[in-house]
Amino acid sequence: MKLIYTLLFVFTFVFCITEEKVVTHHFSKVKIETILKDAVSIRALDIYNDTLIGFGYNRGYGFINLATKKKTMIEFSETDTIEKKKNWIAEQRAVSFTDKSFFCLGVSSPARLRKIDIESKEEKIVYTEMHEKAFYDAIAFWNANEGIAMGDPTDRCLSILITRDGGDTWKKISCESLPKTFVGEAAFAASNGNIAIIGDKTWIATGGIKSRVFFSPDKGKTWEVYDTPIIQGKETTGAYSIDFYDENNGVIYGGDYTAPEDNKANKAITKDGGKTWELVSDGSGSGYKSCIRYVPNGGGKEMVAAGFAGISISNDLGRSWKELSKEGFYTVRFINDSTAIAAGKGRIAKLIFK
Repeated sequence: MKLIYTLLFVFTFVFCITEEKVVTHHFSKVKIETILKDAVSIRALDIYNDTLIGFGYNRGYGFINLATKKKTMIEFSETDTIEKKKNWIAEQRAVSFTDKSFFCLGVSSPARLRKIDIESKEEKIVYTEMHEKAFYDAIAFWNANEGIAMGDPTDRCLSILITRDGGDTWKKISCESLPKTFVGEAAFAASNGNIAIIGDKTWIATGGIKSRVFFSPDKGKTWEVYDTPIIQGKETTGAYSIDFYDENNGVIYGGDYTAPEDNKANKAITKDGGKTWELVSDGSGSGYKSCIRYVPNGGGKEMVAAGFAGISISNDLGRSWKELSKEGFYTVRFINDSTAIAAGKGRIAKLIFK
């Protein structure tokens, strides 16, 4: 009997601790502070230890230290060649930190993945792909040793790269081990937001003629795919970004960037780990957005969407949305539950939600 009471106490204590982490913020305003202003286009960023921002842009990659305000911009030149092919024009639209390194992946051929030491800033190219259809969209890590990058199909499946040794070597998964893609199904390198990871589980959002969610329960070893009700059927339609709050609750957001005001079938949520998706605020609320992120510690009810037309927030599982700003950004990442870093055309900014 004493053991039963002890276990009940422990379970109650753990449950209470977990519950205390959920905060109802009800944000209705955002303060925008510019950190970097330059003639660049930034669609990918990541944050290391709440202080160091790493980002990719249309001519290279860079870092900003929020504590010291030091900025570093690494710009590729026309002499940066491989097999006589210029790579300086390849935008770096997929970036990610691990515990000691920063990874930066160019979108098109020759697609080159760089590993940069956080301390020394020394870099090495750890993967190169020479293919006329190569176009990489996003990168993320399960842990310090294992990571994944994804891109458009070069054959009849998504391009998926896996590392198991801290990013020193990457292997492309064979199409024999992946679900087949439809003709015209690809992904959007709009915010480095195509991959979501919770524990060992991974979700990838596609778009275009077909917009689906690819799922792996075991860090990329096996895959299955689920349909979504998100708008699709054109090269410019579909899910542009995906995020998961926990292993069950997720959201996809997108639309058609050529019709940014259209809010029909552009956002959906799942409560069963991505197996089924339900449209939310269908025909109401915000239109096209390129990035969706849950507000940390918001219980999965609060989410922020950003795009070139502005920033919007939902406090009720995406059922209703409030526009916070018309200032445009392509991508956003949270530092904590009230502060985020956003990037877009010509700048990086700190977002303070109130």
